[in-house]
Amino acid sequence: YWGEETNPSGDYTADHLDLHQGYLRYRPTGASWLTATVGRQETAFGEERLIGRSDWSSQGRAFDGVRLDAARGKTTTTLIGYKIGDETAPAIADNHDLFGVYATAKELGPSTLDVYWLHDRGEGALDTREHIVGLRWVFDDGAVDGRFEGAVQRGRRTGETVSAYMLTAYVGKGFAGGKAHVTLWYDYLSGDGNPADGKIQVFNTLYGTNHKSYGIADQFTNIPVHTAGHGLQDRALKLSLRPGADVAVEADAHSFAAAKQGSLSTAHYGDELDLTVTRRVTSS
Repeated sequence: YWGEETNPSGDYTADHLDLHQGYLRYRPTGASWLTATVGRQETAFGEERLIGRSDWSSQGRAFDGVRLDAARGKTTTTLIGYKIGDETAPAIADNHDLFGVYATAKELGPSTLDVYWLHDRGEGALDTREHIVGLRWVFDDGAVDGRFEGAVQRGRRTGETVSAYMLTAYVGKGFAGGKAHVTLWYDYLSGDGNPADGKIQVFNTLYGTNHKSYGIADQFTNIPVHTAGHGLQDRALKLSLRPGADVAVEADAHSFAAAKQGSLSTAHYGDELDLTVTRRVTSS
């Protein structure tokens, strides 16, 4: 079945013939700009804030369904229809679907613009009709680079009204002929200061690869669960140095805090320092 896994990134049972990916890909003759992918497949959009491969984990993430990609000139548009859960499968209680459109316009001067809409819909006990609308703007003029992404969530989640949002931004600058780089980074994922009011205000990162954004110690891979509904602020300073073509040294300092303190004794979650050294050992 499509949607027979209990979770697209957390089902390790392999109780049937299990594939990480298995799909058919078709490109019509005379319409090379259109590609259809049908079956189990990885999907990643932008920086994987909401839809990602989660390829840092042992298993990774793949989806069952249909994907259509249309590329014309400097613009690409992707439509997805994925079956997250099928109630006719033995281990699944309710139907669960994910639909979306993700469009990208490249070479807008030194920048790229993404615009997207996602719809997460769960039946039965899930009782979810959640819409996410957002945009992502990335620029690099050779001297300064940066990114801004914002998204709002509206609809219903587990039977309650949802009103949540995400704002993320960074700005960076290179030095020493491109061998050094410094980045100032800030993320804000809204939280819920009063969970008993019948209105959900905490942002849900859905199927994002949170390892890429919120520190490699993986304290926030499942949001809002890992923040207990209080949301997240991430203030970070990132430094990188490339002494050679095959070596990179990076230091990322994060300060994590709740977006809404609510009943917490302090809004400060903690601090994290990530030090990494990467060395390429093959030519490919």
